[in-house]
Amino acid sequence: MNMIEGHMAIEAPENVPVWDVDPYDHDILRDPFAYYSELRSRGPFVYIPKYAILATGRYPEAREVFTDWERFVSSRGVGLQDFKLEEPWRPPSVVLEVDPPYHTKTRNVIARALSPKAIRALKDSFQQAADRLIDELLIKGTSEMVVELAEAYTTTVFPAAVGLSETDSRRLVDYGAMVFNALGPDNELRRKAMAQGPDIVPWITERCKRENLSADGIGATIYAAADEDEITLEEAGMLVRSLLSAGVDTTVTGIGSMIWCFATYPEQFDILKADPKLARPAFEEILRFTSPVHSFFRTVNVDTEVSGVKIVDGTKIMCSLGAANRDEQQFPEPDKFDIKRMPAGHLAMGQGIHGCVGQVIARAEVEAVSTALANKVGGIEFAGEAIWRPNHSIRALDTLPVTFHGKQS
Repeated sequence: MNMIEGHMAIEAPENVPVWDVDPYDHDILRDPFAYYSELRSRGPFVYIPKYAILATGRYPEAREVFTDWERFVSSRGVGLQDFKLEEPWRPPSVVLEVDPPYHTKTRNVIARALSPKAIRALKDSFQQAADRLIDELLIKGTSEMVVELAEAYTTTVFPAAVGLSETDSRRLVDYGAMVFNALGPDNELRRKAMAQGPDIVPWITERCKRENLSADGIGATIYAAADEDEITLEEAGMLVRSLLSAGVDTTVTGIGSMIWCFATYPEQFDILKADPKLARPAFEEILRFTSPVHSFFRTVNVDTEVSGVKIVDGTKIMCSLGAANRDEQQFPEPDKFDIKRMPAGHLAMGQGIHGCVGQVIARAEVEAVSTALANKVGGIEFAGEAIWRPNHSIRALDTLPVTFHGKQS
């Protein structure tokens, strides 16, 4: 068996166009929209010889592959590596990188910990923290919003909600970036990220232990499931770890993308200011428009067919969620940012059983920030160049200098 980047090197299926492109090229990762358009235009799937994978950027095919967990599994890894053929760099996530029935057990535990009642109990503290931070940034005027807003807010309220007794903003953010970079090829970007592991991973592991969590946080609820023998103590720690890897970096990215969108399209921020109740649908459009998670993989677990393309067991399929969320057949005028769009069905948070497990708390966090912006900020203006940070799975801003203007009295 020929292997490439930890998975079986398949040949191009019949009638599938071969595209000699590197989706992990830094220029594409920073500015992917021409790549998205070309990917969709070439057909339901393309074959990328550099990695011997299939890629799809059209909405119907991406949604089918992403949501059919029986034919297209997550348990063999959601990156390039096939866990059936090669051992992963860390124990697989017991919620993201498993399938039913195992996934059902762990997903139920996290769903209970993140129940609507639990999130309602956090909303006031989320809003108070957002209001305080926006007030501080208004006084300052011009700030670097990735660090001073997106990271500062997320690494304050989310670890507190989980119940961490000690936090470290840099380690939390870098851990998420490392986990998502690990899903890509063994290139300089991945190696640089993984080099942080000896410092970050032991710190994260220690923070996730029961004795280092408060008795009334989300983490304690997860460990309570171990007391009832629903899961093991080891699995409980891994679930808390999964929350920290998936619940920080993606929310930081979402908040940064929100500020970028409102600075780029000030007329849309005016609409939000006029009706702060649009905070939730505005975030859904931000997710569709910017796709913080730009791609995930599934592994074909049985010989199958999609849109007339025969695909063999072991094939790695890159689902370009960013491209699918710009598919004009699904979203009219997809390159238009419109907070009144109500983009039902977008794939930014996944769908089906593997929909983002922390999306309910991410939405609550971002809604608090957007509500504070609508109520307190008169205008959002770039104060320098916004620079996007290349990552193998996340499209995140690296720097975002922005000026907040106060409302006219």
